Amino acid sequence: MTILCVRFQLPPTREADLPRLLGMLEEFTPVVQALPPDGALADLRGAERYFGRDAVELASVIRVRSLALYGVDCVIGAGPGPMLARVALRDAVPGVTCAVPEERDAIAEFLADKPVAALPGVGAATARTLDDYGLDTLGRVAAAPLSTLQRLIGAKAGRELHEKANGVDRGRVVPNAVSRSLATERPFGRDELDSDRHRRALLSAAEEIGARLRALEKVCRTLTLTVRYADRSATTRSRTLTEPTAHSPDLTRAAYGMYEALGLQRARVRAIALRAEGLDPADQASHQLTFDPVDEKVRRIEEVADRARAKFGPRAVMPGGLGGPGRLAA
Repeated sequence: MTILCVRFQLPPTREADLPRLLGMLEEFTPVVQALPPDGALADLRGAERYFGRDAVELASVIRVRSLALYGVDCVIGAGPGPMLARVALRDAVPGVTCAVPEERDAIAEFLADKPVAALPGVGAATARTLDDYGLDTLGRVAAAPLSTLQRLIGAKAGRELHEKANGVDRGRVVPNAVSRSLATERPFGRDELDSDRHRRALLSAAEEIGARLRALEKVCRTLTLTVRYADRSATTRSRTLTEPTAHSPDLTRAAYGMYEALGLQRARVRAIALRAEGLDPADQASHQLTFDPVDEKVRRIEEVADRARAKFGPRAVMPGGLGGPGRLAA
């Protein structure tokens, strides 16, 4: 087990601490890949030899340092590859590292009873398609003929799923850095089932992110959606925008697209968060001009609304979808 997948238990108000926590991981290995908003992968192959400890023992040291230096607990999964470490993270709890054995038979046994959605990159729509044919666990997917999987979900996706279900982990940890970002979260007063209220929260969050970007004269290249559920699990999706933007309707459309792609049905949602990443100066960003007068009018209205909010407060101008009973704060 040479790869750790770490999820720091950061409250929304402390997500800006992630770069410092990544720096702490880099004291053990330079091969650290950030997984915003609150996680990271760490390749400990060199660290195991240097410190004379295995990955599980180093995970305990990392947890102690995180608590002692930053007051942040974490959950950690360990495995021979990034994909297996991320699957192990699902079963980890604070204080106990969940580790996937390196032996092929042991890996197969570990994965066998896991739901298909436990694999990174397998969304709700793919899981439902496979479930309709009785392929609801990774053990059954592994035993299914490759040709069957390819007919159900496509040639490339079927091949990748077949390999992953059989414990073949071709991933690697790619060192990166956390981009400067802006984030906001919309918690619900109770676990929320209503998709209309989910969309209202997304609209409110996108409006806030857009207004903050424009106030800083920044644009973002990537938008990340995090949906937190009643069982404390979370789903995170990112989308690279067609062009860098701070235009609220563009951010809202991207947020809606990611939400709809999750295919949530009667999900008990505790909070929805948006993060704008890859920030660049607005005056250096290109914008595709259009001959649509409506788009230009909307942008001019947005400028006027920003001036009104700057003078009279953030709730001086709000989209109509946020008005009425039970409205969400902008």
